[in-house]
Amino acid sequence: MALTFAVSPRAASKARRPGPRGSALRRHLTGWAFAGPATLLVVGLSLFPAGWAFVISQAKWNGIAPATMVGWRNYEQLAQDPDMLAASGHTLLLTVLFVPSSIVLGILLAVALNQRIRLIGFYRTCIFVPYVASAAATGILAGFVFNPQFGAVNEVFRHLGIPAQQFLESPSQALYIVCLIALWGQVGFTTVVYLAALQDIPRELVEAATVDGAGKFRVFRHVTLPELRPVTVFTAVWQTITAMQLFDLIYTTTRGGPLNSTQTIVYYIYELAFQTQRLGYGAAAAYVLFAVTLLLTLVVIWYSRRRGAEVF
Repeated sequence: MALTFAVSPRAASKARRPGPRGSALRRHLTGWAFAGPATLLVVGLSLFPAGWAFVISQAKWNGIAPATMVGWRNYEQLAQDPDMLAASGHTLLLTVLFVPSSIVLGILLAVALNQRIRLIGFYRTCIFVPYVASAAATGILAGFVFNPQFGAVNEVFRHLGIPAQQFLESPSQALYIVCLIALWGQVGFTTVVYLAALQDIPRELVEAATVDGAGKFRVFRHVTLPELRPVTVFTAVWQTITAMQLFDLIYTTTRGGPLNSTQTIVYYIYELAFQTQRLGYGAAAAYVLFAVTLLLTLVVIWYSRRRGAEVF
């Protein structure tokens, strides 16, 4: 006599359902299936080259002959390299000029573009377009504008009775002109960041200060600027990194000249690695730049947190 057992559909589905461990494993595998390719891309294009560059910085290598390991000798030579010291001085001057100027101009332009006026969208677009433009195109255009013979700036100077200037061909003027060109290309970024921050300031704070009798300047000083402090820390860090790693604009305008007056650290690293084939020495210089940039960033973040501006 055969016995048959009837199984309900609910019990059958419960029997086929995976347990908690199987479900968690499936979620992990699904997540890594999506994140795995991007993780491999990041490791392959950033972490691995960074580690390989550190290994190269410990060697004397031209990219062709077998490498000779020299330990920390490359870093010791950098401390006594007059070209490296000169490039560091140019980079420091460029950073000191560029970062505060871009922040101040960004705040002023953001305040102006935060007003309700006609064609405000057009004005905002005009400010932001130079930032998204190609650095190569910006450099080539600046070469024509500041050309000593037929440039537009000297043409205006002639009409105003001002003597013509050498600009990018003058060792005493070239770095300042490069800073001016960099400001023209980068101020759109700080303006957009500050404009977004201004629109996030609660209107109740401004209205309360106005009701208490504060004028526009006092409202800006005691309400707007404190609210913009975290954004200012972020832009200061970002623009410092931008100034210290400036290369494309130098390459398309002066190539480090005249007389190496605009040779920054990054352009000097480019010359070491790709023109003189001193790959180990260039990698050591690149790691010194990385260490200095990281240290400055940490100092800015530490100081901002002491002042109560939590941004990172």
